[in-house]
Amino acid sequence: MRRAVRVERKTEVRNGIKRGLFAVFAILLELIWLYVMIRDLTGDYPWIPVLIHTLALILVLGIYGRHINAAMKMPWILLIAAAPFFGVPLYLLIGFNGATHRMRLRYEKIEDRLFPLMPQQGGILEELETVDYGIANQFRYLSDRLGYPVYRDTDICFYPTAEEAFAAQLEALKKAERFIFMEYHAIEEKSAFERLFEVLSARAAVGVEVRLFYDDIGSIWFIDHDFIRRMEAAGIRTRVFNPMTPFFNAFLDHRDHRKITVIDGKVGFTGGYNLAEEYFNITHPYGHWFDTGIRLTGEAVRSLTGIFLENWNSIRKGGGGIEDFGQYLALPDYCAAEPGYCQPYADSPLDHEQTGENVYMNLVNHAKRYVYFMTPYLIITDEMSQAFCLAAKRGVDVRIVTPGIPDKKMVYQATRSYYNVLARAGVRIYEYTPGFMHAKQCVADDEIATCGTINLDFRSLYHHFENGVLFYRYRAVLDIKQCFWNTFPQCREVTERYLHGRTLFQRAEHCLLRLISPLL
Repeated sequence: MRRAVRVERKTEVRNGIKRGLFAVFAILLELIWLYVMIRDLTGDYPWIPVLIHTLALILVLGIYGRHINAAMKMPWILLIAAAPFFGVPLYLLIGFNGATHRMRLRYEKIEDRLFPLMPQQGGILEELETVDYGIANQFRYLSDRLGYPVYRDTDICFYPTAEEAFAAQLEALKKAERFIFMEYHAIEEKSAFERLFEVLSARAAVGVEVRLFYDDIGSIWFIDHDFIRRMEAAGIRTRVFNPMTPFFNAFLDHRDHRKITVIDGKVGFTGGYNLAEEYFNITHPYGHWFDTGIRLTGEAVRSLTGIFLENWNSIRKGGGGIEDFGQYLALPDYCAAEPGYCQPYADSPLDHEQTGENVYMNLVNHAKRYVYFMTPYLIITDEMSQAFCLAAKRGVDVRIVTPGIPDKKMVYQATRSYYNVLARAGVRIYEYTPGFMHAKQCVADDEIATCGTINLDFRSLYHHFENGVLFYRYRAVLDIKQCFWNTFPQCREVTERYLHGRTLFQRAEHCLLRLISPLL
């Protein structure tokens, strides 16, 4: 029986790949059709080129006046100005759309009901101010501006490998009594997920409410739509985030990159790993895969629950009126072993707030002795680059660890294009030689850290739905620092290599890559 199931799944994976290839082909065909249609019409209607060029000028001025990062504007401005017959329809199709506005209204409707059920407990921020006012301000940004509370009664466990995190996750899931919520960018229906599926289906069979939420693009090469049918047959409620439709899906660029597991509102997991073979080194497409995760136990899990419920309900029309959020958001009765401060948070491309980037910049700007980062991609804004450089210039030990083996070669080269300016300022750059560095974490001064799903690239910082956890005065902070020190010997430091000696060709290549990097 098990062998038959495996054969069926291989067939379905092939179907998923076919669906993905068809969708990509359809999108390219759509763009070509728009270009050819406009080009051919110009022969019969001479006023069309005038209209296109006038529209191009209006769009360029409009893009220039938008309140977004300059790096996000320049590729569109140059494309529209240089090739208006291609750039104008492309921007109208992807860059300027009403779908994002409609989705924003839907999310706001959910937030109006959800966030009042997660109030900031009185006295915590005031207490933190007496400990360190600067640190308190970092937490206050997420609390006052975004509505994510700071918690005390929460314990944090850091896992230096995805394998350890997943094993702990499976054990915790076996103890679920009320509900299990899981939200992941990518799911691959193979051996790792089979272990998870056995646990989820067993809990569902005894009455535990189980929900599984995944991103369509992240999983499109691994599963197909029949996956939902199989999950539902096992009692697992399943939804897909932003299904990929080939024609005129203007919301296509915004993906759910979050990784969240919540168990009974008492235990939560997050980190860099998805539910696929390579993340647990079962397969090795890019050498050894390096990933990390954390476990929260206690009050702060409530925010992870809320983050899940927002996406789960917002992705469907009318979802704001069908869910009783309060039954899932009661604070657990828990007394933490550590007296730290913990704040789970989420980032959304719909709120005009670059939350993930701002959290990272706050950590860099307030670092006194050191600040270390791990990220699979390093494609950053000028503001973020300046923050790194200024910290290094004022004497902070700034180090960044990136992959030694790329998963996307062009993105890898774009990452390296940022090394020179950082190295010249004193930032130390390391490449993880055994394979692909996928962890997303930062630690500073032995006192504060963040771990989650947010890469140091435009896609994570500006386009994707993300999540992380900011925490202060926990043992896990020192555990993350030790993770860095254990990793540095496995890396090659490339600071000196990128400090000098770039050829004219390399300079030109890096300039081009940095120009188009917001679109990668």
